[in-house]
Amino acid sequence: MRDDQSEHALPESEGELPRLATGDSLSRRKAMRALGIGAGAVALTAGLARAQDGPVAPPSTVTSPPRDFGPNGAPTTYFTDPDVLVVDDSFGGRVQVNSAIQRLWTGALWAEGPAWNAQGRYLLWSDIPNNRQLRWLEDDGHVSVFRMPSNNSNGNTFDFQGRQISCEHLMRRVVRYELDGSVTVLADMFEGKRLNSPNDAVPHPDGSIWFTDPPYGGQLYEGAPDAPGGPSNAAGRINPKLGQPPGIGEWKRELPTQCYRLDPSGKLEMVVTEDQVPDPNGLCFSPDYKRLYVASTGKGPGDQGEGGKGNIFAFDVEGTKLTNHRLFTDCVVDGVKCGPDGLRCDVDGNLWASSNAGRAVGYSGVTVWNPDGKLIGRIRLPEICGNVCFGGPKRNRLFMAGSQSIYAVFTSTQGAAPG
Repeated sequence: MRDDQSEHALPESEGELPRLATGDSLSRRKAMRALGIGAGAVALTAGLARAQDGPVAPPSTVTSPPRDFGPNGAPTTYFTDPDVLVVDDSFGGRVQVNSAIQRLWTGALWAEGPAWNAQGRYLLWSDIPNNRQLRWLEDDGHVSVFRMPSNNSNGNTFDFQGRQISCEHLMRRVVRYELDGSVTVLADMFEGKRLNSPNDAVPHPDGSIWFTDPPYGGQLYEGAPDAPGGPSNAAGRINPKLGQPPGIGEWKRELPTQCYRLDPSGKLEMVVTEDQVPDPNGLCFSPDYKRLYVASTGKGPGDQGEGGKGNIFAFDVEGTKLTNHRLFTDCVVDGVKCGPDGLRCDVDGNLWASSNAGRAVGYSGVTVWNPDGKLIGRIRLPEICGNVCFGGPKRNRLFMAGSQSIYAVFTSTQGAAPG
């Protein structure tokens, strides 16, 4: 949303979609109430605006009255979910009435990389700090450990042959799990240098795999820091070998943060430079594969420059090359930075981006942008959202990886690509 726009919720009657309109007639307090941000959030904002004499209790919900997102929670709506917000009329057709956001599972330290396996009818995701992948079964909602250890995997996807692709922070590589159970290392080096920590990957119909390589795995919590003297362990005080198998903790960051294309022949090419998109994170293709979106997140461990600033960039895809690099959106909504991470497109070309708004309650979740970069809708979650994917047998269910939990809501559209 541009700086000259503001977003306010208008009262809605039963049977109408939650609607947000432009205007300045509401006071700040009324606007926050209309947005469903509870009294606690209003008090918190007021408290931050003046010198604080004592601690301010953080708000616990984005809706008022408070709601239970869990599968056994009370009904939240008579028609549409109050936390699925229509900013532009074009988003109304993507909202599934009578469908509420549900928290399917909680218990992760940092949930990331959701991917839908259509043949197995299950959702797969990473719990990076716990060094495991988990699986949710669509038939009965059962959740189990799918793979442990996972080498602190982050992004996952399935290629057009149904094989799982994973980005491993710990091993600083991209791997493919073959249908016979073996594992193939797709990429771990570029021009003789070890990759940083591949983050997210997407398949292309031509058989190539495109992935981002920021530095976020170069830390204790999500992988292993550099060997002493490396950018993320310059002073050498951290021992990256503790708690790790032999051979881990001997690499140092050598490469800029870049994006790559892995050709079916095995050739690895750099397609996006650090100057174009610093700290690249989530990425996805448009439905026709003529455009690539790349999220630039925050400054990572060992970054020497300014790092990413929470923007989304777009490129035109011409064969194996990218052209027309441009800013797609700065992800600012109502003056709040809704930091992007994971990205997915629907069949109409709208971009669904996970949102990390930090302590700005009511702005973490998902932002939805049309192909022209206009904000058309939002989904509010009570946690930071790290990544999203479309799934379900009809590919019309949006799965959202919160910081500790997995959420889902049905839509009236479909994801543009498998995985």
